[in-house]
Amino acid sequence: MKLYVHPISGHAHRARLFLSLIGAEAEIVEVDLAKGEHKSPEYLARNRFGQVPLLEDEGHFIADSNAILVYAAKKFGKTEWLPEDPLGAARVQRWLSVAAGQVAFGPAAARLVTIFKADFRPEEVIARAHAILALIEAELEGHEWIAADRPTIADVALYSYIARAPEGNVDLVPYANVRAWLARIEALPGFVEFGRTPVGLAA
Repeated sequence: MKLYVHPISGHAHRARLFLSLIGAEAEIVEVDLAKGEHKSPEYLARNRFGQVPLLEDEGHFIADSNAILVYAAKKFGKTEWLPEDPLGAARVQRWLSVAAGQVAFGPAAARLVTIFKADFRPEEVIARAHAILALIEAELEGHEWIAADRPTIADVALYSYIARAPEGNVDLVPYANVRAWLARIEALPGFVEFGRTPVGLAA
């Protein structure tokens, strides 16, 4: 297996993190976004969207970070990370959608402003970040994990951009449940840290 990544991509980190948590060996290939390697004909032939991460396995190319989480869980039979019962699977899917929606347009977008000067209105994306963090804070009240009584790929999908929310000027101090949940993920065997960028509140 090969996993194509960029070191400051939260999407790439979530894929790398999950492979490490389940002990799946993969060659890590860094894609130089600054040089446009993700837009090269060779890369686009593997992933028309020209994005990272991308997983290569047995001649197949799996794009999209959440799709990679599902693929790896299914391939290695990790039903504890991706339940097969209807209710358990639905609970996980709900949070995968949040990771691709509110988290991407909240904490992740706020971080893009400080790191890449992305053309978002900071006050809007920071407000979105706090809205979803407040919801997750409430969801974690009395619970250790977001979708089950154990960690699932839902926790992995949410982790990276929430952990680095301060880089987008999103303060995590008001969210005690969220901070405790982040610490639980970071204590899991096989955890791989997401590289820090000294910007925003993290500067």
